Amino acid sequence: MFYWAAVFLVIAVVSALLGFGGVAGISQEIAWTLAIAGIVLAVVSFLLGRRRIE
Repeated sequence: MFYWAAVFLVIAVVSALLGFGGVAGISQEIAWTLAIAGIVLAVVSFLLGRRRIE
């Protein structure tokens, strides 16, 4: 998830430097969404993975 967030962030930066504002904005929003989703999933996985089943 973080890999794809980084890919979209790089796409956003490159497209912003080249002057494609629309593509940069969309890529930035996708990167932000994937980063937040990755953080949420990591926290949930950490919390649920620590349970003991007896």
